[in-house]
Amino acid sequence: MGWLKSDITRRDFLNGVALSVAAGALSPAAAMSAANAPHAYPPGLAGLRGSHAGAFEVAHALAWEGRKWARPSALTDSLYDLVVVGAGLSGLAAAHLFRAAAGESARILILDNHDDFGGHARRNEFDVDGRKLIGYGGSQSIDGPSSYSPDSKEILKSLGVDVSRFYDYFDQQFYEKRGMRAGLYLDQKTYGADALSDLPFPYWSNAPRKKTVDRALKALPLQPQTKSVLKTLVFEGRDYLDGKSAEEKVAYLRSVSYEDFLKRHTPATDEIVTLLRRIPLGLWGCGWDVLSALEASRWGMPGTDGLGVGDLIDNSHDFEEPYIFHFPDGNASLARLLVRKLIPDAVSGSTMEDIVLAAVDYGRLDAHGAPTRIRLGATAVEMRHSPTGRSVDVVYVKEGIAHRVRGRHAIMAGYMAMAPHICLEMPTAQAEAVRFFTKIPLVYVNVALRNWRAFEKAGFHRLYAPSSFCDLAALDFPVSMGDYRFSASPDEPILLHLHHVPIAPGLGLNEKDQHRAGRHSLYTLSFEDFETAIVGQLTGALSAFGFDAEKTVAGITVNRWPHGYAYEYNELFDGADWSPENGPHLAAREQIGRISIANSDSSAFAYVNGAFDAAARAVKEQLLLS
Repeated sequence: MGWLKSDITRRDFLNGVALSVAAGALSPAAAMSAANAPHAYPPGLAGLRGSHAGAFEVAHALAWEGRKWARPSALTDSLYDLVVVGAGLSGLAAAHLFRAAAGESARILILDNHDDFGGHARRNEFDVDGRKLIGYGGSQSIDGPSSYSPDSKEILKSLGVDVSRFYDYFDQQFYEKRGMRAGLYLDQKTYGADALSDLPFPYWSNAPRKKTVDRALKALPLQPQTKSVLKTLVFEGRDYLDGKSAEEKVAYLRSVSYEDFLKRHTPATDEIVTLLRRIPLGLWGCGWDVLSALEASRWGMPGTDGLGVGDLIDNSHDFEEPYIFHFPDGNASLARLLVRKLIPDAVSGSTMEDIVLAAVDYGRLDAHGAPTRIRLGATAVEMRHSPTGRSVDVVYVKEGIAHRVRGRHAIMAGYMAMAPHICLEMPTAQAEAVRFFTKIPLVYVNVALRNWRAFEKAGFHRLYAPSSFCDLAALDFPVSMGDYRFSASPDEPILLHLHHVPIAPGLGLNEKDQHRAGRHSLYTLSFEDFETAIVGQLTGALSAFGFDAEKTVAGITVNRWPHGYAYEYNELFDGADWSPENGPHLAAREQIGRISIANSDSSAFAYVNGAFDAAARAVKEQLLLS
């Protein structure tokens, strides 16, 4: 490939076994066998990770093809007190809560189809010239912990997590002290020239200053009309719905997409619409073509400041707490803390600080005779009550072979969409409620850089790229805790985080159909496709400031999540009164005897507390049966 020389190796590997993305050189069973090789350490694997080869094929065969596996006549293990399907934050938390109630001797088995625990709370590690860099490959931060429910707060407390310490660990002025800010990158292919500038519109923040906007627009290859109208939309505060009452405005804004609002009521050009479209991808996983103008008003998007509806809308985006509650590996540290509680021999250390560099012995996760076991590379294909109704049989496939285990209780904490295929006793109405939902596809990429001099020279630590493959490229959060230290100067290694969210605007698709189309598109992309796009994007944005991929890039890990964020209700398409407290997810998560459902999907809330609250509810349901 022309972008990179041989010092950046091809990284289509699964624990060192080369995979042919196009031809699938290894069978799923062989790929997973490689992942389960002795002494494998999944966080250190580069290349195409997240939903990796070997993790999804069995589930796809079950859901897409209706494949069935013969039910083993014999049990693989003796009776468990609890079997959990899914070793993400919700599944691990459910096991933790059950163990706390039932006692440390309770026998618990946790099954997961991936080669690592944590679900979307995935850890990526790199060794760059002898220095360890740790990043997050999925679930990012503990967001707004003061608003957590008592159950979620108690889980954090039981893990020894004191969120107030992050005020010391997260350097909130790190980039500001260096004169670095968020910027805008327009690529040559779309705009005729590569351009890097300040943001001339609000981007997860208040409107920029007029002087900043003037300077940015002067440097950007945009049409003159676009520049003039954009300034008007950002600064003039015109009421584009003049004549309607505030209540009428709110009702109307809820019924129309922000893009349609711009096109119908403002002088916005198509170029402006395209510039702004991808701003909400990081939160919603979709663009302004399928989000309401009312949501845009909550964000303070251009053209909404003069509408006068601020007193009537609940702005859930105005958090009282800063966005600083972040471990270097994101919420993977929460997963590691949970595993430490469940299987102390597998994870060293004792504090929230030392978990960052704690050693994890994957060989101890499924130790024979241990009260709690985590069995990776195991995809559940059936959950049903035993003939007596006093236990649940779970059939799973590992390395191509079906096994059966039995538990007095069972919790389905994997992707909720799989529940109707696995939980064969699920009522039809409940299965229909489950099918209302779809997960949001996205890709989190970590690029290990030997230095970040080009970023400092450019003056930006975060780039919004509205027409590039990755809509966001941002230097890592400046967190130092325990013995882990963040990059101290531009001459030191650092992680660069990028995300790619596949959307399908302009086709008349609603949000969920765009997610379905985007999910299928991710399966067509090889690691080399990602690498080519990422290196090309960084080169276009930063080569003028000395960025040279061949010298600077030390490694790339692509965390591909075709089934990413849990679906959250969208007022443009869903009931106005639907929320985590009310909506079809309540029917979708109903208890089925000794089977309860836990995962962030079942909370309709794609955050840590959504996963934790679901775990607490599921465990309470099962304990009532005891």
